[in-house]
Amino acid sequence: MKEHIIIGSRRSRLALLQAQEVIDALRAVYPRLSFEITTVKTAGDRDRKTSLRMLGGKGIFVKELEEALRRREIDIAVHSLKDMPTEISTGLRLAAVTRRIDPRDVLVSEKGNLSELPKGTRIGTGSQRRSVQLMARRRDLAVTDIRGNIDTRLRKCSVGEVDGVMLAAAALVRMKLEDRISEYLSTDEFVPAVGQGALGIEIRDGDRLADELVVPLNHEDTWREVSAERAFLKALGGGCREPIAALGLIEGKSLYLRGMVANSATCEILKAEIRGKASQAEQLGIRLARQMIQMGAGKLIGRGA
Repeated sequence: MKEHIIIGSRRSRLALLQAQEVIDALRAVYPRLSFEITTVKTAGDRDRKTSLRMLGGKGIFVKELEEALRRREIDIAVHSLKDMPTEISTGLRLAAVTRRIDPRDVLVSEKGNLSELPKGTRIGTGSQRRSVQLMARRRDLAVTDIRGNIDTRLRKCSVGEVDGVMLAAAALVRMKLEDRISEYLSTDEFVPAVGQGALGIEIRDGDRLADELVVPLNHEDTWREVSAERAFLKALGGGCREPIAALGLIEGKSLYLRGMVANSATCEILKAEIRGKASQAEQLGIRLARQMIQMGAGKLIGRGA
């Protein structure tokens, strides 16, 4: 095994904390190895003004890291799993996912929790998924499209550009900013992004040494949960720009999966759930997708009946 391992990461403070989280886990298993972080600026980092929907959504935060992997400039890439497309690029492989931390969305606002916000309160988010579900709960609020890293979004809230922002709980937990959270939002009303709260570790396909290196970091229950979620998203059309969300939860030997499909123009939302054997995670995701297509999900996301 190599004695010096290079970890690829985006440049944001959150991304570096995530990369360090992986390094700390690796050091606990391999105390004699040395580790180094190499940062890469992705397309999503370079353009912080264009909406994620217009930029193309999935893949804009991972492509350059994948290219660094192919050029062998890094040994492994660390991603927020929710940023990874369901179709992994040829020659690469999702080798492990870390134990998921809180998958919920949160509200940050000095005006209180969601039910207390005055009519017309401006809530910032760059996520169609969040905005559609927010409108379903409080259509009298004003949703503002914002971009930027976590610090930037919180600053926009502090200076009054917006009255509140919706973010991933996991991001604020990792940045030790839980004190900024006004409310943790129920996953029943705000189904999270696929993979939210987990980190994905990507390697070159066929790189046996890298594979052996990261195996101890894979959390089996999280792997099964996100496998169901990603299979659900893929079956519905992983590249679709309309909001699709899912959350899996292991309960003993069973897996519970809730899915959400919406149309951003009409704010129509469709939700369904399924339960089955945890050992059949991917099949459950596919079954739930087919069930929701029969319920009309295809029309919502522009894929016919």
